[in-house]
Amino acid sequence: MTAIDRTKLKTLQQREESRFLADHPKSAALYNRAQSSLLGGVPMNWMKKWAGAFPVFVKSAKLAHITDVDNREYIDLCLGDTGAMTGHSPEIVADVVARRAKEGITLMLPTEDSLWVGEDLKRRFGLPYWQFTLTATDANRFAIRIAREITQRSKILVFHYCYHGTVDESFAALENGVIGPRRGNIGPPVNPAETTRVVEFNDLNVLEDALKHHDVACILAEPAMTNVGIILPEDGFWRAAQELARRYGSLLVADETHTICAGPGGCTAEWKLDPDMLVFGKAIGSGIPGATFGVSEEVAQRISARIHLDDCDVGGIGGTLAGNALSLAAMRATLEYILTPAAFEHMISLAKRFADAVGENIRAAGNVPRHHRGRHRRAHQSLRLSGRRTHLLGGTAILAVLFIRYDFPRYSLTSSCFCFWPLALLASVWQRYDCLTG
Repeated sequence: MTAIDRTKLKTLQQREESRFLADHPKSAALYNRAQSSLLGGVPMNWMKKWAGAFPVFVKSAKLAHITDVDNREYIDLCLGDTGAMTGHSPEIVADVVARRAKEGITLMLPTEDSLWVGEDLKRRFGLPYWQFTLTATDANRFAIRIAREITQRSKILVFHYCYHGTVDESFAALENGVIGPRRGNIGPPVNPAETTRVVEFNDLNVLEDALKHHDVACILAEPAMTNVGIILPEDGFWRAAQELARRYGSLLVADETHTICAGPGGCTAEWKLDPDMLVFGKAIGSGIPGATFGVSEEVAQRISARIHLDDCDVGGIGGTLAGNALSLAAMRATLEYILTPAAFEHMISLAKRFADAVGENIRAAGNVPRHHRGRHRRAHQSLRLSGRRTHLLGGTAILAVLFIRYDFPRYSLTSSCFCFWPLALLASVWQRYDCLTG
């Protein structure tokens, strides 16, 4: 393999950094201005993790395209870290949200949209009862509380380097076999070893050993891990894991927030999983804050028997803005018109075509190195299309569906220009090929 010329690489990096500064003067000015009012110069600290000297400031976004304040246009392969996985401001959702905003946003009362969404989720995932939150993090938290309450157990189990939002219990990792706070964990309330058991994904023996303590209320897991590259379950893993959970009295919570890309019912429907609870956030409202968790008949009966009406609003589940009318309107529009079986069918056929072509080229290259990137990196890239410069915002991405549906090989280039950031291309594929609008 040809060695990388580090001197040339550094020269190219310096050239691109200088060009980035020259091309984005308004973003630079806004970032400097933000230093006096926003902690770290951004409204949310993750936004600072950018390949350039500062994040670009956005003027507008539509479907798979973004325009920044310097009037530079981008093809967006990041899509708000999957929060806008259905595309930026799909027309039907934007219209519904605008109408709902004029008719009442948050009411602390149900709307008919909530029934429609609950019934649709029941059809998609097979779980009969649903509740709504503002984020998947909240949905995961509430699922954990329910599991602890009905099992009367204190711990949860997660897989090493999982991702479940900002759930305290999930910020645990293994270091030489010892459970402790994950690197970068800010102000953990206790050592995560007190609340969490951590095992490696796909290892049924260590999973059973952890469950044998009879103190695990629930296993919280993505059907396929998506935050350390894509890690697929081995054949038969989930069937055996579900059997182990039930044998030792633990519940299974499936976090489908990312793996919804596998189909209208996520991996749960595609792989015929049977979780006790299920969480789905981010894409469910096309970017409008909202998430949901569903429960089985048994879980519903057990938790209902333990919640008293007088205390239902002080028990740590729910929230003033949870289940609000605006979020539910966005969810209904997204589920009814965007995340449809027809859209998935078309998207998956394009993904297969893409996977086959990329795989063929990789095989033809012969000695392309293969590895998982442990953590994705945002990159600012550009290429020439049709004689003009078009920009790509985010890493060059490959659909998680390529891995989840087709067991696509885990290839990536060693250059930071490429990464397999799951899901990010979903809306780009849809919107670029107009498959959402026929």
